[in-house]
Amino acid sequence: MPIPAPVLNPPFNIIRLSHVEFGVINLAASRKFYTEILGLQITDEDEDTIYLRAMEERGHHCLVLKKKPEAGIDYLSYKVFSEDELDKAEAYFTGLGHKVEWVTRPFQGRTLRTHDCFGAPMEFYFKMDRLAPIHQQYALYRGVKPLRIDHFNCFAPNVDTAVEFYGKLGFRVTEYTEDEETGALWAAWTHRKGGVHDIAFTNGHGPRLHHTAFWVPTPLNIIDLLDLMATTGYVGNIERGPGRHGISNAFFLYILDPDGHRIEIYCSDYQTVDPDLEAIKWDLKDPQRQTLWGAPAPRSWFEHGSTFTGVGTRDADLKASPIIAP
Repeated sequence: MPIPAPVLNPPFNIIRLSHVEFGVINLAASRKFYTEILGLQITDEDEDTIYLRAMEERGHHCLVLKKKPEAGIDYLSYKVFSEDELDKAEAYFTGLGHKVEWVTRPFQGRTLRTHDCFGAPMEFYFKMDRLAPIHQQYALYRGVKPLRIDHFNCFAPNVDTAVEFYGKLGFRVTEYTEDEETGALWAAWTHRKGGVHDIAFTNGHGPRLHHTAFWVPTPLNIIDLLDLMATTGYVGNIERGPGRHGISNAFFLYILDPDGHRIEIYCSDYQTVDPDLEAIKWDLKDPQRQTLWGAPAPRSWFEHGSTFTGVGTRDADLKASPIIAP
């Protein structure tokens, strides 16, 4: 099935992904993992909530950890171009018949909450508190030295439906995997900010969050992280990699936090600013699609994900399977 033509003048203007809120069971354990192992910086905290940012970010936070009885994902958040875009977004989602509401979030201005085509919660805002730059305060760098949040990847029960929905919001497809037998999409990478993706979709039981990715300076930072995790009690949290994806060309590592939320550490993809850039097609059975070096991903990578709080899930429509490690 051909991917839809890009929508270059969407109903409202999303700049980029912004942040995610994780529900975590043991806040102290998550605090240690994200600050001492990954190296994110705390910008505010109380007994129930921790706000963190990466080293290049000027916004107040890219990750919120909220103490909850059960682990889950409360929302994925996006920044829009101006205050006016929020009102356009409200009108657009209301016109779709989606539930919309204005919610209050600390350290942010007006925030619109709604949901995507599968019910996964989305939030949009324009203003967030700005903080002083710290990217040259090298004494603060530790762990994997994360520079910024890069993207989300979600399990979608129908990737074609996801691409159509997000495409109408202006997300452009950079690369995709097509099942040759049915012509259906098995996965797709879509962006707003000019990288390979702000949000990607993987065929699977969903909607669920597959992973949240953070950009790091070099592959050597990933090697340093592996050494650190292997000697501080986190070797069991290493799931996949290191390696290089065929799709996106990115050097990667996948790890799990104390609640099982998957984090990708990521670098070395490419620029996609041109609006007429052609999407790259991959065959589902191409071993270099997953990993350029040919190593298949473990079964857990295709099955394990984080649920959105209060959102029902369903099995994928497409039953095709990629290459899976024995």
